[in-house]
Amino acid sequence: MKYFLIAGERSGDLYGSNLISALLKKDPSAQILCYGGDKMKAAGGQLLSHYKESGFMGFYEVISNLRLIKKKLKTCKKQLLEFNPDAVIFIDYPGFNLRVAAFAKLQGLKTIYYISPKIWAWNKGRIKEIRSFVDKLLVIFPFEVPFYKSLNYPVEYVGNPLIEHIEDYELDTSFKRSTNHRWNIAFLPGSRKQEVGNSIEMIRKLAHQRKDLFLWIAGVDNLSIDLYHSINEFSNVRLVVGKTYELLNLCDVAIVTSGTATLETALWNIPQVVCYRAHPISYLIARYLVKIKFISLVNLIANKEIVKELIQKDYTIENVLREVDLLITDKTKRNRQLNDYQELSTLLGKGKTSMIVAEKIYNMANTKPL
Repeated sequence: MKYFLIAGERSGDLYGSNLISALLKKDPSAQILCYGGDKMKAAGGQLLSHYKESGFMGFYEVISNLRLIKKKLKTCKKQLLEFNPDAVIFIDYPGFNLRVAAFAKLQGLKTIYYISPKIWAWNKGRIKEIRSFVDKLLVIFPFEVPFYKSLNYPVEYVGNPLIEHIEDYELDTSFKRSTNHRWNIAFLPGSRKQEVGNSIEMIRKLAHQRKDLFLWIAGVDNLSIDLYHSINEFSNVRLVVGKTYELLNLCDVAIVTSGTATLETALWNIPQVVCYRAHPISYLIARYLVKIKFISLVNLIANKEIVKELIQKDYTIENVLREVDLLITDKTKRNRQLNDYQELSTLLGKGKTSMIVAEKIYNMANTKPL
């Protein structure tokens, strides 16, 4: 069978790579073309486009790069026609993927969306596109099932792929805590250029103001190492690329840029404070359009505040240090967060999500159209 997968960011590359591995186990002779990243390529997909070429986040950033996005969309449609896959699989990335889904549906191709567009956060009107262009929607958060039911659109909850990823992860135990500092802190600055840029300023302030903290910075390999160069002058800061779980495993507390990393940190059972600063224009637009109480996946899934969120003007060094110190010294607060993590894990459930998804895709690809 032939499969065409499209992911547009780092987390989608991770989920897509696990799905490709599962598809090849189910269908060893499968031909797989993909938009994604290094992980999807390593898993066995033929990479057509890397997400780092157009991984924009935020309304302002997307609008500023519309010409590049339109060019990529045109190329993708051409490749889709030439390959003529048995199934097209979309992984999040809705601004791009829903447009491709519309085109694929017009060509009579089978369309499966794995990891729902976040229409529960904003742009609920996209349900019209999903209903028209998506044959099957597979969701990874429990609250998405009743949400879509309220819109009279059936979806299937397949578990969360981070569970299996963390369970299967082989930890590199060569990393050791800094014993010359009182506390070891993990700082996860994000996987996009603008996120890292915003985080570097805070890292510098923390390193300068609190010499008792050793800051482990979780770098990502899809960005230039030069982005991090200004933190090299500090003796209590160390950048490590591609070893986020190793750093979490060492540390007392994590400072996390909002995103998939907040859920990863919770599943790794490390107390955290969530921070985020967007471009001012993007933030103003988001305040008007986004209809959710929280920005972190941890709080969204639990439908309550488990972790403190410091956004925009609240993202100050004073607030960050206050939360970090509380999570270290206030055992009641720390234990409450850790206990809430256990409830969160129960909500997500167990199971080999990627194999479940691969089975559904394979069966659908093999089903003849009516």
